[in-house]
Amino acid sequence: MQNKGLIKFFTIVFALVCIYQLSFTFVTNKIEKDAKVQANGDFAKETKYLDSLSKIPVYLGNNYHEVRDKQLNKGLDLEGGINVLLQISVKDIIKGLSNNSQNEVFNKALAEATTNQKGNQTYTDAFFEAFDRLANGSVKLSDPTIFSNKNLEGTINFKMTDDEVKPVLKRKINESVVSAFEVLRKRIDQFGVTQPNIQMIGETGRILVELPGAKDVDRIKKLLQTSAQLEFWETYKIDEIGPFLMAANEALKKTEKAVAEVITETKSAGIDSLLTNKTSKDSVAQAKGGSNPLFDKMVMDAPRGNYIGVFKAKYKDQVMAYLNRADIKALVPADKQFVKFAWGKQSDDEVENIELYALKGNRENKAPLAGGVIVEAMDAFDPMGKPSVSMQMNGAGSKAWETLTEAVSRQQNGIAIVLDDVVYSAPGVSKGKISGGRSEISGDFTINETKDLANVLRAGKLPAKADIVQSELVGPSLGQEAIDAGMMSFAIGFLLVLTWMVLYYGKAGWYANIALLVNVLFIFGILASFGAVLTLPGIAGIVLTMGMAVDANVIIYERAKEELAIGKTLDQAVAYAYTWRGGMSAIVDANVTTAITALILYVLGTGPIKGFAITLLIGIATTMVTALFVARLFIDWSLNRNDKMSFSTSISKNWFSNLTIDFLKYKKVAYIFSGILIAISLFSIFTKGLNQGIDFVGGRTFQVRFENSIKANEVAADLSKEFGSNVEAKVFGKDNQLKITTKYRVDEEGEGVDKEVNQKLFTGLQKYLPQDLTYEKFVTIFDGKQIGLMQASKVTPTISNDIKTSSFWAVLASLAVVFLYLMISFRKWQFSLGAVVAVVHDTIVVLGIFSLFYNILPFNMEIDQAFIAAILTVIGYSLNDTVIVFDRVRDYLRDRKAGEHLDATINGALNTTLTRTINTSLTTLVVLLAILLFGGETIRGFIFAIFVGILVGTYSSWFIATPILRDTLSKSDKLNTKE
Repeated sequence: MQNKGLIKFFTIVFALVCIYQLSFTFVTNKIEKDAKVQANGDFAKETKYLDSLSKIPVYLGNNYHEVRDKQLNKGLDLEGGINVLLQISVKDIIKGLSNNSQNEVFNKALAEATTNQKGNQTYTDAFFEAFDRLANGSVKLSDPTIFSNKNLEGTINFKMTDDEVKPVLKRKINESVVSAFEVLRKRIDQFGVTQPNIQMIGETGRILVELPGAKDVDRIKKLLQTSAQLEFWETYKIDEIGPFLMAANEALKKTEKAVAEVITETKSAGIDSLLTNKTSKDSVAQAKGGSNPLFDKMVMDAPRGNYIGVFKAKYKDQVMAYLNRADIKALVPADKQFVKFAWGKQSDDEVENIELYALKGNRENKAPLAGGVIVEAMDAFDPMGKPSVSMQMNGAGSKAWETLTEAVSRQQNGIAIVLDDVVYSAPGVSKGKISGGRSEISGDFTINETKDLANVLRAGKLPAKADIVQSELVGPSLGQEAIDAGMMSFAIGFLLVLTWMVLYYGKAGWYANIALLVNVLFIFGILASFGAVLTLPGIAGIVLTMGMAVDANVIIYERAKEELAIGKTLDQAVAYAYTWRGGMSAIVDANVTTAITALILYVLGTGPIKGFAITLLIGIATTMVTALFVARLFIDWSLNRNDKMSFSTSISKNWFSNLTIDFLKYKKVAYIFSGILIAISLFSIFTKGLNQGIDFVGGRTFQVRFENSIKANEVAADLSKEFGSNVEAKVFGKDNQLKITTKYRVDEEGEGVDKEVNQKLFTGLQKYLPQDLTYEKFVTIFDGKQIGLMQASKVTPTISNDIKTSSFWAVLASLAVVFLYLMISFRKWQFSLGAVVAVVHDTIVVLGIFSLFYNILPFNMEIDQAFIAAILTVIGYSLNDTVIVFDRVRDYLRDRKAGEHLDATINGALNTTLTRTINTSLTTLVVLLAILLFGGETIRGFIFAIFVGILVGTYSSWFIATPILRDTLSKSDKLNTKE
């Protein structure tokens, strides 16, 4: 090998760089472990201790935060935290750009785009498609009633064609999504989460937010979804709006039987004290004699602020539906026809009442003053010592604030401070106008709420609403368990592989093991250097890499043994094994085919799957370097010392030698056997079906841990009653842990919906939980948590359809690309056909096994994104195995003697690869078995799919791919045979 000195130099330097990069991880872990010991379970103390290290050097001149930023990033499944996929409403952006156009064609196109959006099609393209069809030339996008308006003045004019308008709109929409991205980034940066990851997903309008270590679920979801649309409105007083409420109640009494969702459980509530005007009080009192659809939902509470009534919170949707009915709105006096009704802020505690406000609206539906004038906001305390938010306005805002406060002072009403259509407070003004532009939002706040509110006001408002369409929550305790289980199983498997290599190859096995250890060091070092994320599937990717690294060394060693067997010297045998005709072509082809599937996974995958793909791609690169250069350095060093190497031991010397198995003799039996397997698999898939996870069907899943063992069927029945819809519950790992799945309100958006679901889950499970476990403790994730919500996921139907579509194309694309690569590499389509048919065979069989046994085997066998990663891994490994076999078949066909039977040639090639196949498959299966037995529950289904796939893939390489190659070779390839 040439340039040995240079290779040694770069290997040593790179190893030292990797050790340096990984040292930050070890230091961070030690500091955080010390913090936990000192805090003794108190998270606030732990945070305070770590913050104290943010300004002093702790390692190589770096403070704690700098050291932490350079550590190996762990995914949510290993560290815990929250992962959400936000969908910025492109529909809202388009409506805003149109200045809320009332054009009939435009609004129909928006509605159709919402329902008819296909697969990976963007909402914008779906809107354009619907508009073109509905307009049919009758109206243009540049019509003055649509986009040729003051919002887009100077950008779009009425003379422009639709083809000219569309790119402008796309650019404007993209600018709005980028604006949303920046707003969210600012909010998260100020929130204080360490190492957040925020990414825009192409042009889909989706933003991925990963917050490792984040713990307060409801608070973070609220922070991300709050639009921060701040407005200041005047309020109506109760005596101004009271007559309308009376008229509305009377009208509702007459039509009560026609109301679909009338609630019969009412409590007669005295509302004598509701109105300050005596005439209004007397009028209302007369209405107490019968059923009052509106007033019976009120509570007895005299207004002490600028609201018009206090209602039972459970009726707020129904009350608002009443007030928005066309016949009720028609009762509003002409001078108040633009009145806006809005609810007050609902407390997070169990208060059951909520205030209703009447705001002075206008024809344009615009507030007299909006939040855009705010230049600074900070959390503070009001004169009563309660948490509040203090705000400072710009010059224009200060003048408008003077005008507004002067009017309110004179009229003795209030100014409603409205954030995202919720009234946070409505103070009056008693001492004339307020100058200087300083204002304050007060109310029933916690300190965290005022911090978050000030945060979102400083960061600015979102250009459109952001809905969480996919989310995942993992508790840090669960993450630590995953690390412990994953690393233990990895260590067990790794030691078994190292032992086997020494047992089988002796001194050469030691060299392969050193190369393997260097390979693992390189992988972790590169992950740390480039800020990549290590996930539990990523650990599985390292396991697969180990198998491929062993495979590369085995190929080299077996080729060297073959050359030694025909009389070559040790130097000649080793030199030939490292040539292209020796083992290089097989190693390159095998690794390239696996890299193709990994690349497709990286492009189409998300979250942990992308992490798996990155790890695998890095592993493929490091495997090529360590197997072909590092291991050879030691072999050449041994040869220079004239050491005797036989690439075997006294135990393994005669294993698999002189094999003459007639593989093709059994091809018909194999065809029949595989045909039966495929038939059974397809029958099960199309009749029994697959256990599709929420990734593919949408829904919510919760992993909940209890103090004692639990009966899943009883929990499912109680939760189904609580949710009013079917809820599934299955034992997940230990018998005190359940995986709970529901589709309750999964297609509805908003932070309030997610919180309602969490509360219903807590209520339904309360009798199975310790009495002192509060809702906050149940839902909040923290270190050492052993009871309550440990993990949660949500996937909306839209996202699940996208995942299903992208998964299908991922598998199809990998097959197509690999087919083309093999056809180019082997120069015969028969090789490609044999390999692809074998892979399709393996995929169907694995799917069939998952269909047949998902309700029998004691671990999760859902079809989800992780399973698709497993299938693509199986494809990669099966192709890897097949390519190695085909490489030898190609060599044997090239060197075939005249008159030699084709079957004898192919059988000879297969027998020479038997040792390599058994060694590689065995070592990989041993590591996978260790993870299957000792690894975390969340990864068992994933590992089982790969385990089965490798078994089936090894079989198909011998008995499916090769026989198909044999049967499809043209007559010209079979010349000089004895057939």
